[in-house]
Amino acid sequence: MADKSNTPNAGRAPEADQPGRIRNVVLVGHTGAGKTTLVESLLLATGNLTRLGRVEDGTTVSDFDEAEIRQQRSVNLSLEPLVVNEPDGPIKINLLDTPGYADYVGDLRAGLRAADAALFIISAAEDIDGTTKMLWDECAAVGMPRAVVVTKLDNGRTNFDGVIAMCQDAFGDNVLPAYLPQLGADGVQTGLVGLLSQCVYDYSSGTRSESKASEELRMEIEDARNTFIEGIIAESEDETLMDRYLGGEDIDLKVFIDDLETAVARGSFYPVLPVNPMNGVGVTELLEVMTQAFPSPLEHPVPTVTTIDGQPGPALTCDPNGPLVAEVVKTTSDPYVGKISLVRIFSGTIHADQTVHVSGHFLADRGHDDHDIDEKIGALTCPLGKTQRAIQSAVAGDVVAVAKLTKAETGDTLSSKEQPLLMQPWTMPEPLLPVAVVAKSKADEDKLSQGLNRLLAEDPTLRLEHNTDTHQLVLWCMGEAHLDVLMDRLTNRYGVAVDSVPLKVSLRETFASKGEGHGRHVKQSGGHGQYAVCDITVEPLPSGSGFEFVDKVVGGAVPRQFIPSVEKGVRTQMERGVIAGYPVQDIRVTLHDGKAHSVDSSDMAFQTAGALALKDAAEKAQVTLLEPVDEVAVLVADDYVGAIMGDFSTRRGRVLGSEPVGSSGRTKILAEVPQIEICRYAIDLRSLSHGTGTFSRKYVRHEPMPSHIAEKVRAAE
Repeated sequence: MADKSNTPNAGRAPEADQPGRIRNVVLVGHTGAGKTTLVESLLLATGNLTRLGRVEDGTTVSDFDEAEIRQQRSVNLSLEPLVVNEPDGPIKINLLDTPGYADYVGDLRAGLRAADAALFIISAAEDIDGTTKMLWDECAAVGMPRAVVVTKLDNGRTNFDGVIAMCQDAFGDNVLPAYLPQLGADGVQTGLVGLLSQCVYDYSSGTRSESKASEELRMEIEDARNTFIEGIIAESEDETLMDRYLGGEDIDLKVFIDDLETAVARGSFYPVLPVNPMNGVGVTELLEVMTQAFPSPLEHPVPTVTTIDGQPGPALTCDPNGPLVAEVVKTTSDPYVGKISLVRIFSGTIHADQTVHVSGHFLADRGHDDHDIDEKIGALTCPLGKTQRAIQSAVAGDVVAVAKLTKAETGDTLSSKEQPLLMQPWTMPEPLLPVAVVAKSKADEDKLSQGLNRLLAEDPTLRLEHNTDTHQLVLWCMGEAHLDVLMDRLTNRYGVAVDSVPLKVSLRETFASKGEGHGRHVKQSGGHGQYAVCDITVEPLPSGSGFEFVDKVVGGAVPRQFIPSVEKGVRTQMERGVIAGYPVQDIRVTLHDGKAHSVDSSDMAFQTAGALALKDAAEKAQVTLLEPVDEVAVLVADDYVGAIMGDFSTRRGRVLGSEPVGSSGRTKILAEVPQIEICRYAIDLRSLSHGTGTFSRKYVRHEPMPSHIAEKVRAAE
């Protein structure tokens, strides 16, 4: 039983010297479900916080980022450690509070990486969103233990049975209530009933009291109790237990509790607890689940590591005396402390002021450089909101904040400098919302590069692209909310003001018909002159053919040494474009005639003549714009397949096919869509699919743009 009346712990840092006394729990749920309030309630119940609610500056205990304060919502993965006093000694619980918005799925995945169990927070007043379902599936894929907390049962439009049905529809039949809520006359949850213990836990007086359920109440909960027990038995390793139970044998309650805890720790059974964080109802019972049913880090396999050069590394366990291997799961900046890295230690022990090796070999395509460097870390701390409580060391299995790792980025590995190792990071979500930005002033332009590099170090879901075709600086984000936070941090944290500008796609030009071109470059201004004349024929080639240059000059009309000059001039003009400034592709240029001067002809003169000839041919032929086309793969719930396909038709897309994905009730749709039509698809798909859809995209080719759209593009240049 968790002790709620322990001595307040707010002034001292929770520490653990054994992995078996640690629980790492990630909180998952959509925005507004009550995760942050639940964290505060748990801190209050264990003496780590003195009162619930916002503190003097208007922030919550989990707010430590200025963007969170301004936007009044969590946008970071945050760590809140607490200590629960158990009869056999204290247990440290590291609560990893994740953002509830789909744009921050990167932080959600980082939380899953750092945790050994997940607590899904479901609001009784809201539906379960697509991101929550997706993360449940990700937990299932790795066998992560899970439990479900239902909040906001005091909403007049809700009922607990309906919420359970919703959870089972989303997560499966093994999601079963371990407790039933007790509501007061005003509809506020004031207690709960334990289905196994058949006891009532009443919080209406402000303190928790326990009593046996009345006979009438026992009859009311009988069906739910039987269902719960049968669910536990189905997961039991005792194959005789069901027969004994159905046969009427009086089975010791401890047998069911032990089997329940084993099934939860194994990740095959998911108890549901109704909790009211505002008045603390159910918090003690939740602490019991986390301390007794959730596994310690000793039961969590350590991810595979390699040496720096990619050779197999040692097989590691969660051993405080083993080789040091830790991972940066989140990077933030504090205006006073500086850079703070949230670190999960998988093996070994880390000490304050220790020199460690920092390795990062990934995400080069997003603007991150590989690096291997030794760094001396600063203080180790356990945060409580903005307060950093210093500790001297942390053992394998723990999660701590590390100061002054100036080179380390999210996803990097920390190891000993004597034995550097590298851990493959978790799968980062692909940013799919491109936004072109420009500095507001020359002063901002000078600071922009440094500000963006700092954002990249903090956020591996961000990708920075310098588009060589459009000459735009493009931030690839997860969505509009993600973009808002990035802009906020650039302006208010790093003092860089930027504007977003219309995004350009990498268009191309090509000849749709044959054209003859005459290029004449003759100048005489005293002294050495310039003289070059060439005649070319330009023909279109099939898509993807590239460029061909053919020499058909006869009689030395163009001297042999200047024929490569003509080709070079043509290529240069192709890069500049001939009608709208976009590169030209898929043409054959034939040089068939020209003139030269024995004194005034030169390499540069024939380069210029070649360029003029190509422009002249473009004026006499039909030239079309080519637009890039992407192959788009959408994974969406079956209910929205029709809407997605219909939307593709409005975007000039061609649906290539669709297929069901297993028995998940989702369909994969494959289509080809012009890039210009899907610049904001990350936002639009979320709306079309009610948050259940995801997509990927890859370039396939350029193809002719419809004339009416091409005219609009030219007019906008």
